[in-house]
Amino acid sequence: MKRTTFFNSLVFRLILGILVGIVVGLIVPERAIVFIMNIKTILGDFIGYIVPLIILGFITPAIISLKNNAGKILSVTLAICYISSVGAATMSYIAGTIIIPFLNINSDVAGTREIPESIFALSIDPIMPVMTALITAVLIGLAVIWTGSETWEHIMDEFNRIVLAIVNKVVITILPFYIATTFAGLAYEGGILYQLPIFFKIILIVIVGHFIWMTLLYTLGGIFSKTNPKEVFKHYAPAYFTAVGTMSSAATLSVALRCARKSKTLDPQIRDFAIPLCSNTHLCGSVLTEVFFVMTVSQILYGKIPDFSTMLTFILLLGIFAIAAPGVPGGTVVASLGLITSVLGFDNTGTALMLSIFALQDSFGTACNVTGDGAIALMVTGLFKRVPGRDGNPPFVATPEEEQ
Repeated sequence: MKRTTFFNSLVFRLILGILVGIVVGLIVPERAIVFIMNIKTILGDFIGYIVPLIILGFITPAIISLKNNAGKILSVTLAICYISSVGAATMSYIAGTIIIPFLNINSDVAGTREIPESIFALSIDPIMPVMTALITAVLIGLAVIWTGSETWEHIMDEFNRIVLAIVNKVVITILPFYIATTFAGLAYEGGILYQLPIFFKIILIVIVGHFIWMTLLYTLGGIFSKTNPKEVFKHYAPAYFTAVGTMSSAATLSVALRCARKSKTLDPQIRDFAIPLCSNTHLCGSVLTEVFFVMTVSQILYGKIPDFSTMLTFILLLGIFAIAAPGVPGGTVVASLGLITSVLGFDNTGTALMLSIFALQDSFGTACNVTGDGAIALMVTGLFKRVPGRDGNPPFVATPEEEQ
């Protein structure tokens, strides 16, 4: 297995792209910046083209897979995951409306220079609008379940793998270049140097928000199960720091299961079902981050925070998109690019800023997601009264693996 170090990680490439973009934007002449902006437009349109494919490739297979795990426990677990994501997003929105006005954000990003209009244009239109893709994904997924079509199930499973390969091999590869061209344009205009301190402030703010939400989740888990939630989260430090390093819930899954198995209050069957399921459907930390970031970016670029009705629509839909987000760095924001553009009205500059600052903190958002999964498993254990040693359930007996 190829060893991943900081210097070949996505975070390093994004930081390098930002720094190179700023330096280039400060020194290049007018003709060069026009060429760079042409590249930015092409890359932005290409990423926008892939968004409907991501929706079809991830949401449809996720719906189809539900038939393999039907039952009340699945429904309740998914409902809790959605409520947790929407709740985290709502808390983030409330915090944003209070905190962002005091960050002294200067919305005049244009600065002192304007980028000349390019005489060259290459338009790459998506195969369908974002909302059309969402409705199509839901209908196809439900129809495959209704008809029991094994052929289409295999097709969508293969399509999921194809789209994931596109995201990993193409989107993640061009992302640093897209970020670099965006920051080059902002640096040329003259306002980006004044906005960088804001980005670092909001990253620290959302990390604090992660710990507040995890505290709430484990408190609820303790209430539902009538046990001490410390018996679960005290084992989760290895999973948290593994997620910080990998930025991937999937890559952290084995460590998360090992941590959860050390808890004496989680029902083994629910634990081994809920932890893998939540690793792909419970993205509370990522959603909390994205909501706060879109509000900040909107204030920076457009001079205002989106109104309440717009943010409410965005939050409710984002909870759905998060359940089927691709398991790659920045997967939540990549999957929801269509919402960012169609619901919030962000342009290419706005989406590029979102991609860059989101990816810079994505390791902490992933760590919040993974650690919160233990609380979800504890809630489900309590709701179905399957706490070991209580209500007639056999007491916890550790296996040799779980004793390690």
